[in-house]
Amino acid sequence: MGKLEEIVRIAKKMDKMVSKKNTSGAVDLLKELKSIPMTLDLLQSTRVGMSVNAVRKQSTDEEVTTLAKSLIKSWKKLLDGPAGDKDAEDKRKECSTSSKNISDSTEQSSSKRSEPRTPTTPKMTTFPPVPVTSDTVRNKCREMLSAALQTDNDYVAIGTDCDHMAAQIEENILFFHLIVFQEMGNTDMKYKNRVRSRIANLKDTKNPNLRKNVLCGNITPEQIARMTAEEMASDELREIRKALTNEAIRERQMAKTGGTETALFTCGRCKQKNCTYTQVQTRSADEPMTTFVFCNECGNRWKFS
Repeated sequence: MGKLEEIVRIAKKMDKMVSKKNTSGAVDLLKELKSIPMTLDLLQSTRVGMSVNAVRKQSTDEEVTTLAKSLIKSWKKLLDGPAGDKDAEDKRKECSTSSKNISDSTEQSSSKRSEPRTPTTPKMTTFPPVPVTSDTVRNKCREMLSAALQTDNDYVAIGTDCDHMAAQIEENILFFHLIVFQEMGNTDMKYKNRVRSRIANLKDTKNPNLRKNVLCGNITPEQIARMTAEEMASDELREIRKALTNEAIRERQMAKTGGTETALFTCGRCKQKNCTYTQVQTRSADEPMTTFVFCNECGNRWKFS
């Protein structure tokens, strides 16, 4: 029996265990899987990762949980390759060296403007190999990610192979489905939304630091694939969100802890006049006070000016 048939047989047994809610004997199956040399092609074609993850969630046996986590962790390394960590470190060093060379070149050109500059072609950074895919959706996503990384000319100065890096990011996004959504190799709406989110943030001209950190390797393809919208946001957007959150908290506290009951205001939601209002000096002293109104009937809050 070949490796593919053996893995499929084990995956089917695990699926039956999960459906019957009885994971007795799962330890032996997991040990069998651990002894089989796994490749990314086998992992994707058999979807055994979903079965292992389902058994891990179903079982209360600590040995089963430990073995399942160990297998998933080892399979995740198939995406990065053995040289992944070393290459990431090399990228960071090359990024620093490139920045220094650009600075030195600028100083020399300003002191010797009469001398013609000799154009140089930056050395392209090498990456761990990424499996080729024939899926048209995945290939299109890789193209759009690569275009987002090339929004400006930073990638030229840093020497990044944007096509290769885009493929790595896309591969990690797809693998993210195995860990979180248990959907290996499925380019569904969750996958597409995650790709769109990376593209929008990488193309954001107000957030160049995110793109530069990805190109330099300070943020790895695995990290950018898992980051939330809040983590990818620019410093300016984070400050705006923080201010809005603080204002919402302040308004809620004022409506809850103080205020004067009145029937002068009509709630726009429930049309009742049972309200409480609070006046606060939110602007300069010569400006009128801001009135915050809270509906005691439905909880609606609004400003009145």
